[in-house]
Amino acid sequence: MKAKHFEEDAATPNSASGVKTILLVDDSSTSRMTARMLLSGHESYVLTSACDGQEGVEKAIAELPNLILMDIEMPRMNGIEACRLLKQNATTKNIPVVLLTMRGEEQFVRQAYASGCNDFLTKPVNEQKLAMVIKKYLGS
Repeated sequence: MKAKHFEEDAATPNSASGVKTILLVDDSSTSRMTARMLLSGHESYVLTSACDGQEGVEKAIAELPNLILMDIEMPRMNGIEACRLLKQNATTKNIPVVLLTMRGEEQFVRQAYASGCNDFLTKPVNEQKLAMVIKKYLGS
């Protein structure tokens, strides 16, 4: 059975199927659409999404994705706060979190890693960098 092609908010697949779930947390619908387009050719991944850090934390706890890609600057709860909460939670602490932002200043990078994130990318993220990060955490 073929995996779904990054359908946003698709149900989390059974881990036995070999399909990995990526949770994209970003308040920008354009960023979510761009990520879907960049990742649409990979049948081994399913993309779910959340619109802010609070919803991202809730979805991560409920769905236990294999990887979280999260924007930093969002309403209700920013990505740094959300990452910190996820890394303090026993059920989500081992899920890799990659923080994304348009701001690459050293201060932001330090705050991101201090929150417990596994990686940090600046936007706009190009397809090769995104593919490398996904492969790093999820395999091919």
